[in-house]
Amino acid sequence: MRSVTKLILLARWLLFPGLDLHTRCRYRFLPQFFRSGPIDTLDAGCGNGALTYAAYKMGNHVLGVTYGPVETEKNLALFSFLKTDSSHLRFQTFNIYDLPKLGRQFDQIICSETLEHIRQDRVIVQHFYNLLRPAGILHLCCPYALHPEHHLGRVDNPEDGGHVRDGYTLESYRSLLEPVGFELVKSVGLGSPLLVQLDRPVRYLRNKGGDALAVPLFLMSWPLQFLDFLNPSIPFSLYVQAVKRSSCAKQD
Repeated sequence: MRSVTKLILLARWLLFPGLDLHTRCRYRFLPQFFRSGPIDTLDAGCGNGALTYAAYKMGNHVLGVTYGPVETEKNLALFSFLKTDSSHLRFQTFNIYDLPKLGRQFDQIICSETLEHIRQDRVIVQHFYNLLRPAGILHLCCPYALHPEHHLGRVDNPEDGGHVRDGYTLESYRSLLEPVGFELVKSVGLGSPLLVQLDRPVRYLRNKGGDALAVPLFLMSWPLQFLDFLNPSIPFSLYVQAVKRSSCAKQD
């Protein structure tokens, strides 16, 4: 049984960060914007731990939190298998609304493809601001609201695991972040039309028959994934970097 478990973990590692091409895109591009060194980082809504691990590789002391206990268990198993330093790379099941209960502060916060699932996004952004140390950095990535696959008219859907809203534009990011006290310093579009086209059949097969069915097509598309590029005219996702201003500089 142990050998089977090890084989499964090895397969997960060989395919890490998984068959979702958009996750792979974020894992490839976003770490270049993270701060490196022995700083404290929170990955809020860490999913399969891709960006958590990326920050850890940059020398960060990282806590990844996710609402799903199954995801937490999978992350703990995989990164234990990889013999990462558990004092610098930790995972915890946590409701993002309860972040103040962590009782600590961070130098940077990563929140990727999570905020569009949260109805009270302004509450969460305020939590981020309070959890960051002075001049701390927020790395926020969400679906671009005007992309055809997202632009469905969702504004305040039920918080049931799906998208509460279509996503964000640069303007809606500003209206969300600046009143709290963040200053936007960078924005980058991710997910070119090529990546969207490559992901669509892989995603279909995964939904139809699981990852095993999709692996052959995924491997065939692998070389083409490296032709993906930043800042297409209509990106699939929009990343922004925001810096915490001092409390005295917050807007009214």
